[in-house]
Amino acid sequence: MSAFLHYSALFLEVYLGLTVALYMLSMRLPQAGFFARLLAAYASLIVCACYGVTVSIFFRLIGYPGLAQWATARCFKYVMQLTTGVTCEIEDPNNYLNTTRPAVFIGNHQSELDVLILGHIFPKYCSVTAKSSLKNTPFLGWFMRLSGSVFIDRANSKSARNAMEGAATHMKKDKQSVYMFPEGTRSYAKEPMLLPFKKGAFHLAVQAGVPIVPVVAANYSNLLYVPDRNFQSGVIQLKVLEPIPTKNLTAADVEDLTRDTRELMLREIISLTAKQQGKPIAMSAHQGGDGVVKASGAEATIS
Repeated sequence: MSAFLHYSALFLEVYLGLTVALYMLSMRLPQAGFFARLLAAYASLIVCACYGVTVSIFFRLIGYPGLAQWATARCFKYVMQLTTGVTCEIEDPNNYLNTTRPAVFIGNHQSELDVLILGHIFPKYCSVTAKSSLKNTPFLGWFMRLSGSVFIDRANSKSARNAMEGAATHMKKDKQSVYMFPEGTRSYAKEPMLLPFKKGAFHLAVQAGVPIVPVVAANYSNLLYVPDRNFQSGVIQLKVLEPIPTKNLTAADVEDLTRDTRELMLREIISLTAKQQGKPIAMSAHQGGDGVVKASGAEATIS
């Protein structure tokens, strides 16, 4: 045990020393800042995941498990601001984040840095959905299991349907919101855009009879763009859009709902990015058909 603690302490010393050295080197070699912030971000994620496990147990014991992910998100917000210098500004004049419950919150998915965006906007009594392969991931997976995340097995249509049905029931019974990324994967886009939307979030909202609340982030490739080894400190602009009601909608309405919501979000992302950059940005005439994934089997139930 003592040997484990010794080597753990040694690893932490080397990790911290390397991170600090890279930050200092970035004053002369800008790309060193990319690796410094990358190391700092991973360390922040592990620290907050460990905190999340602890706080999830605590909130379960006192009967408020729905607050665990909100508390962990806020912790990550402040830790990342301290270690990387990246923060967010939220435009939500009508306070939709705190007054709309339950709801399906959706956002654009640009990179791993979107976890920080969740740290800023994640509302109380809300949980995320995640692919089932994350369930057994050390630290992050442990936290997600303890805090009530909804896991979806995309290779198993029966499991996927059950996951969505369980989430809808949980949302209605406990007034628990859910946050999802309808693109399904990160875009790593240098310019404002959206990948085609999967329909899982919209099926869930219709099934639960709750509103959809889009949250858009301006394109932040000026702060993080992995292909160019660029990771800078700065501010990401966010905007919370008006809730979209789903009452009286059915599964037959989901495709139109998905398409219309994606078009709305794309316009807002382009507008927000133009505002942040201080220059006009043209909207691409081609965005991949109607922007809705057509699928069958397991994917059709969660996409």
